[in-house]
Amino acid sequence: MKKLWIDGEWVPGAQGNGKVRRIENPATLEVVDEVVEGSPDDAKRACLKAAEAGRKWRHLPAIERGKLLHDAATKMREDRARLSELLTLEGGKPRIENLDEVEWSAACFQYYAEIARNSHGMSIPPTGEHQINFTIKEPLGVVAAIVPFNYPLLLLVWKIAPALAAGNTVVIKPSELTPLATLRLVEQSMSHLPPGVINVVTGTGQEVGEALVDDPNVACIAFTGSTAVGTRIAVKAAAQLKRVNLELGGIDPLIVFEDADLDIAVPGAAWARYLNAGQVCTSAKRIYVVEKIAKPFIERFVAQAQTIRVGNPMDPETDMGPLISEKARARVEDQVKRAVAQGAKVMAGGKRLDVGPGYFYAPTVLSEVKVDHPVVCEEVFGPIASIEVVKDADQAISRAAQSEYGLGANIYTQNLTWAMRAMSEIKAGTFWINDPLTDNDAAPFGGMRKSGMGRELGEEGLDAFRETKHVHLDFVPEKKSSWFPYRTRAKEIPE
Repeated sequence: MKKLWIDGEWVPGAQGNGKVRRIENPATLEVVDEVVEGSPDDAKRACLKAAEAGRKWRHLPAIERGKLLHDAATKMREDRARLSELLTLEGGKPRIENLDEVEWSAACFQYYAEIARNSHGMSIPPTGEHQINFTIKEPLGVVAAIVPFNYPLLLLVWKIAPALAAGNTVVIKPSELTPLATLRLVEQSMSHLPPGVINVVTGTGQEVGEALVDDPNVACIAFTGSTAVGTRIAVKAAAQLKRVNLELGGIDPLIVFEDADLDIAVPGAAWARYLNAGQVCTSAKRIYVVEKIAKPFIERFVAQAQTIRVGNPMDPETDMGPLISEKARARVEDQVKRAVAQGAKVMAGGKRLDVGPGYFYAPTVLSEVKVDHPVVCEEVFGPIASIEVVKDADQAISRAAQSEYGLGANIYTQNLTWAMRAMSEIKAGTFWINDPLTDNDAAPFGGMRKSGMGRELGEEGLDAFRETKHVHLDFVPEKKSSWFPYRTRAKEIPE
């Protein structure tokens, strides 16, 4: 059984708690391990230790913090086999996708190990003689990192790598469904950090997450998850004037314009939708295809979906694993059922798969969907591709822009005018042209509208965990004419 990681060591839950959670493999339904079910008292203890550790960590020179982050990246790569295995067993993504996740996580740590050495403020022009003005960027304090199940390590390090690089300390609450890889990451790759700099409290959002948001030692909440939960966090944080960074839900569009190369657009769109069984915030949940190429696109897309091998994610032949839970699968089933009742047509899939005891669902293609169908206006966290045929480029852009969300958007075209028009009119934090879902550590990531606030990655991601202080220095101390008594300036007053 895995305990809590607080102040650089494994500790049991708060005295008298004794609650344990079983972590099940969503493909086989076997128990992978057990973890302590943390409590508000555990969260409070972790925040206190993080605040204490922060008094020294914030003053450690950036070059030294950078070395420690580089060491963490090295250790992640050395432990890549076991980390990816745990990610697969507890989360259900194919092993190859989890090998990538570990590599991307290590690369993110490397990026922030370097960028934090190159940015600490700036010099600005003074307002008078013998004055110097500059800014310095200081850490916020304790950061609460609340992470979802679908990318347990990647979405974690997008938060903690810049937070640590900036001089903050961290308390992590992993998803209660997928805490094991996070606990191993901290033990194997971050135990060299000073005690208290990194802490992990496993448990539910109601018990641990709420306690972290409310804790007076927490200065910032970095959260990835649903818009509903993110909104509640924002309201609670606002009442305490705490910083928030929220990456929330998305109903991202993908447009295939009439000049798209279908040899590329079809497999690209399929990967953008079915990656991680469709459990990706930025996956292509609304596909718009221009009428001129709709028939061949749909035929080839259906054929592509039917080639996807669904099964045990530890099998190297598997392309797509199970959904994370029975609750998740039932929700997807309900969304498909309601869409079909409203006129959507099932072109492929639309059913459970008997490839194992887990929560498997077939890669599904729905055509003839409408703007008010649940698979279009709700976030579908499952392998459901919803395709709408549109008249032309104008209608495609207009449809794609009709959303309360704005996390990402994808298009396939060689026409620069269409690309720039779509980029200008569609509200999205990231806009991918001919290369869906590709991230870049140096580029900011985040949502617009109901998809969140703040940015992760890039310099913006570093600044999300810093606040700016202005320093004014006059190196020739002297009395100022603007001081009291004002009678010496009486002549300045107009008659």
